[in-house]
Amino acid sequence: QVQLVESGGGLVQAGGSLRLSCAASGRTFSMYVMGWFRQAPGKEREIVAAISRSGSDTYYADSVKGRFTMSRDNAKNTVYLQMNSLKPEDTAVYYCAADRWGTVFTVASGASVDYWGPGTQVTVSS
Repeated sequence: QVQLVESGGGLVQAGGSLRLSCAASGRTFSMYVMGWFRQAPGKEREIVAAISRSGSDTYYADSVKGRFTMSRDNAKNTVYLQMNSLKPEDTAVYYCAADRWGTVFTVASGASVDYWGPGTQVTVSS
């Protein structure tokens, strides 16, 4: 069982930056592929980024490439999402996700997620 808790959301002006964190419980964090998803009002949940167990491989949605960076610190059981050059269309609830057996690409497709965090709100004003 893994419990995920996101933090770092808030209100920021367009062009600004935020860093989201996701802290995971348990001693097997390094065995999980991790992902960040988001859901805007009236829209379906979508992948933002995913990272492999070691952190060596990452995936980014086209809409955030070059602006967002996902990383992980296995010693701290934490993943991060650095978000720069934020746009109003980045406004959403951001969710952390963990998958024990999948890959970066299966997590990115949404096909294999075992655990979800409760989400953190990110609001970008124009």
